[in-house]
Amino acid sequence: MARPFLLGLTGSIGMGKSTTAAMFAKAGAAVWDADAAVHRLYAPGGAAVAAVAALAPGAVAGGGVDRTALRAALAGDPGLLARLEAAVHPLVTLDRAEFVAAAAREERAVVVLDIPLLFETGAERQMDATAVVSVPPGIQRARVLARPGMTAAHLDAILARQMPDAEKRRRATWVIDTTTLGAAESAVGRIMAAARARQGVEDA
Repeated sequence: MARPFLLGLTGSIGMGKSTTAAMFAKAGAAVWDADAAVHRLYAPGGAAVAAVAALAPGAVAGGGVDRTALRAALAGDPGLLARLEAAVHPLVTLDRAEFVAAAAREERAVVVLDIPLLFETGAERQMDATAVVSVPPGIQRARVLARPGMTAAHLDAILARQMPDAEKRRRATWVIDTTTLGAAESAVGRIMAAARARQGVEDA
């Protein structure tokens, strides 16, 4: 089989991206999670540990990256984030490429790449199509504020750093409404059918 159909999946906080990614997996897609990849790279023996140690020695303990210490280092050095991203992003990209190659060997028709900063990093240019999960702002806020320890001020700070939902929806090939599980599942089914058709695979 040729290279799998690559679908970039993204969405702002509280929009239901993780739940939707699980739906894609259930529907037969191979799903790669950018956040999970970073966790693997930061774990003891991970490929990014040496790079982090070189930039922030105090953020490495027990052979892995101490994320709490790393956040403190980032807070104390405004220029550290850019240097850290320059060192770690190529490793994340390599992890993603290896995942896609493995999916191709397994003859998977569709690969979903769950990337929170899909549009912000320009990664959408490497996709065959993109999908954004979305709900009305009121539902988004209610979902996030129900999380333990979350405050309205913290949520506003997070949203200020993220691309507005309206802009993500404008750029996306497909918008997945996650207001209800049923709506999301229906959208996932339609997208999988379209992606499999593009690959010349009859839908299951």
